[in-house]
Formats: sequence, structure tokens, C-alpha cells
Amino acid sequence: MTMLTPSAHTDSFTRDTLPPQEHWPDLLLDGFDYPDRLNAGWELTDAMVAKGFGDYTALIGNGRRRTYKELSDWTNRLAHTLVDDLGVKPGNRVLIRSANNPAMVACWLAATKAGAVVVNTMPMLRAGELAKYVEKAEITHALCDTRLMDEMTACAKGSAYLKTVAGFDGTANHDAELDRLALTKPVKFDAVQTAQDDVALIGFTSGSTGNPKATMHFHRDLMIIADGYAKEVLNVQPDDVFVGSPPLAFTFGLGGLAIFPLRFGATATLLENASPPNMVEIIETYKATVCFTAPTAYRAMLRAMEEGADLTSLRAAVSAGETLPAPVYDEWRAKTGKPMLDGIGATEMLHIFITNRFEDHRPACTGKPVSGYEAKVIGPDGAELPRGEIGRLAMRGPTGCRYMFGERQDEYVQDGWNISGDSFTQDEDGYFHFAARSDDIIVSSGYNIAGPEVEAALLSHAAVAECAVIGVPNEDRGAIVEAHVVLGDGEVPSEALVKLLQDHVKATIAPFKYPRSVVFTNALPKTESGKIQRFRLKGTAT
Repeated sequence: MTMLTPSAHTDSFTRDTLPPQEHWPDLLLDGFDYPDRLNAGWELTDAMVAKGFGDYTALIGNGRRRTYKELSDWTNRLAHTLVDDLGVKPGNRVLIRSANNPAMVACWLAATKAGAVVVNTMPMLRAGELAKYVEKAEITHALCDTRLMDEMTACAKGSAYLKTVAGFDGTANHDAELDRLALTKPVKFDAVQTAQDDVALIGFTSGSTGNPKATMHFHRDLMIIADGYAKEVLNVQPDDVFVGSPPLAFTFGLGGLAIFPLRFGATATLLENASPPNMVEIIETYKATVCFTAPTAYRAMLRAMEEGADLTSLRAAVSAGETLPAPVYDEWRAKTGKPMLDGIGATEMLHIFITNRFEDHRPACTGKPVSGYEAKVIGPDGAELPRGEIGRLAMRGPTGCRYMFGERQDEYVQDGWNISGDSFTQDEDGYFHFAARSDDIIVSSGYNIAGPEVEAALLSHAAVAECAVIGVPNEDRGAIVEAHVVLGDGEVPSEALVKLLQDHVKATIAPFKYPRSVVFTNALPKTESGKIQRFRLKGTAT
């Protein structure tokens, strides 16, 4: 067991809530050597200017390009504002609420430079969902795009922890409280000399209960995913232009759309309109070379692709978030002539740890481990299974699972290995192939949706007596949320009631979680003890 480096955090909450080290996975850090003092925010901005990238384009968005020097100055002004005006102390948790845009990246980098621990969140989350994050991580500060302030304000109103909410303008105008304060600040900021193993980022992941678990990632982890996967697999160069649709609140998006390009002097294109149908035009417009998104988005891109679409600039289409069906892989290759690199990552592991490569990719295959990682398929007893047998995926490497408070740590980490919620096979040649999800999470268009959370939202409507939510296979989205609903006395099934319930869910929790299919039924299948048998509903799903 290695000793932790003395922390630079004056607020020791995150180090105090790390699981005991004996419950951590084995960390294989050979080849990933960093100084004891490491600040990821500084490494991706000021350090890049010092390396000669000052005049290179760092960010594209809101109709303008920003150089690395401009990004460094911007984030240094913001960091001063966080410390001088908002009272952020090293180790404080800072929540950021925004769509993908340059201002969100600038706020994340600034908070990281100030030594804060950042919690990036999706703009669709409602006050009640934000409150779960705030209470668990004892978040004291929030930076919010002014266009999304209502739910943030509502969350803060009832919080014992969140006392400071500052608005920033995520559009091109930069005319909000945080922006105005930053304009008065110097462009030099001495980044906090955080330890390489100080927590820099908390990624929340929803379990099957809908109660989010908090995964804790160090400053060095943010560097490892770039110096490992992005360097080895993507071979990122300064002339690369990255685009994609995953939210920066997902570690998949933060890595692919911010950390990877900025680590190597490349360009991050951050557009709020980067929905799948728009991606083809975006690639053409910005001459993008690397695209990050989920398989369902690539399917939508293929449908939107008109005759003569020019994707000649693109050299890599990275797919993760859900399994990549062979027909999508094959159609993409046929239509574009470009490789599609399928991979698997996890919030617990921070980013992709098994992947295909440019020189080694095939359909219906997730590939082989990224350098520094090891993987195997195990049975119920933890023993490695023979090749070709389906079992649980186990992996270890330079990053790994650390749940805040050690909550359910022993479920994910066993005998030094991280055990994902996915079932895989490994073939005789060592390639890994996805088989199925091991749990009841519904994966729809790359989003993980916990059925019980949707059920709770439905049950809060007066018309619903009972309900059960399942995932149903869907060609476009991988799966959709389907709700089986027992109505209360006097309620009559109708299309109008379906829409009413769907709208109710959208207003209660993040809209993407709503049931796209609603089935009215007289009774739900149950055990003798009264537990709903969701597996029986899957046999009758529409």
C-alpha cells in the first residue's frame, strides 16, 4: 500500500471520505510517473503555453476561436474570482451546471486551478436530482449558466451546504456576475499546488436504486487517461480537431472533448447544437479529425448523411457508452471508409480501458485492454473463466474505483480487481466481446437510466396506483424506458393520460428518463411476498 502524498486541501472532506486504501483496487502505475505536486488545470492551460502552444487554437465555440494563451488568461481571471470573491478554498466542492460550451470548460479548469473538487452536471437535471449531489458531496459552491438558474436556485434554497451560487453567461456575450467580476482580475494566477493524489473530480453514477454513487478521481487520473488511451490509441496531434455529443458532465465527454485535445495542443470544438443529426455538418464545417459519441448517435448520423457528405477530414470515430452493433460498424465503414473505434469505459475507471485500434478493429468486438490495463472474464467465484464463456468483466490498471464513503466499494472492487456491471466473453485471440448488462440499468442512447427512479416519479402522480419500469430493446436507441402502470380508481386509460404521465416525469426528473412507452395494466406480476417481478414484464413488453 503506497502512502498518500500530503494534501494541499485545507478542506479535507474528499480525502476523509475516500474508502480505506485496503479496499482500493490494485493500481498499476508503471509508466505513469508524475511529480508529487500536480494540478490538472494548470497542466492543460499555462503549461501548454509554456510548451509553445500559446497561439494554437484551444477552444472553438459560440462563433469564435480561443488560443491556449487566451484560455490560460480566461481561466486565471476566473480562478481569482472564485478565490477572491466567492471564497473557494482548496478542497471545497464546486458544482458546475451548463450545456457543453467553452465557458463550462473554462469554469472547470479555473476551479481545478483553485484546488477545488469539481462536480460537473448535466443541464437537464432538476432541483431534486441536483440536491442528491449537493447533500452527498457537501457541495458549497455552484457555478451555473444563467439560462439554467431556476433549478439551481431551487436546489440551493433548501440546502444546508450550498450557500454560494454564481451565474456565468454560456453564450458569446459573457455578461453575467461571474464574467463581470473576472474582467477586473489579473491574467496571472498561482495554481494551487495540489498533490497528484488529491481528488480533482467527482463523477456521479446512478446505481439501480437511483441513488447516485460518487466516484473520486485524482489530478493524476485526469492526466493518465490522456497519456494512456488518447496517446496510445488516438495518437493525438496538435492539428487534431475534436467534436462530439456526450455531455461534459460524463467522464466520457470530459475526456474526449476537453482533456484529450488540451493535453496535446489540439482543438476542442464545444457546441451546444452538437446533436447527432447535426454532427455530419459540424464535422464538415470544422474539418474535425476525431469524433466522440455513442452508437445510437452514429446511427442517427448515418441517416442524416446526404449524398456527397464530406468526411475526409475525419480520421477517428470513437464509440462508447453502449455496445456498438455490427451493422452500424459495417454501414459506417461502407459509407465513410473510416474506422470506428469501439471501446468500453466506466465512470469508476474514468474513461476507456478496452478498445479497438486503428490497425486492429473488427465488428461486434470491444477490442483489447489499453496499455497499462489488464482485463479478464470471471465467474461467480471470481475465478477466470475459459475463453468463450460469458462472465463478469474484471479489470485493473492505473485508474480504478474509489466510491465516496466506501459506499458499496466491496461490490465493485474484489481481490484488487474492478468488477463492472457488464457481462463479456473473451475469444481465443484475446479480444473481448460484450454480451449483456449484468444489472437492471436501462441504457438508452448512451444514458444510464435507473428504473426505480422513473417509477418514483410516476408514483408521485395522483392517477398512478402502481407501476414498474423496464428496458425494452429499440433499434434506434438500444433500449427505451417502458412503464407498466396500474391506474387508481376512476382513472381511464387514454392517449391523453399517456402524454400527461410522460410530461409529469419530464417535469420531475431529467427529461431523457421519461417512459417512451406506457402500458396500462390491471395488475403487476408479484412474488408471494409482494415484490414486483420485472423479469416477467420483459416477456410481455411491447
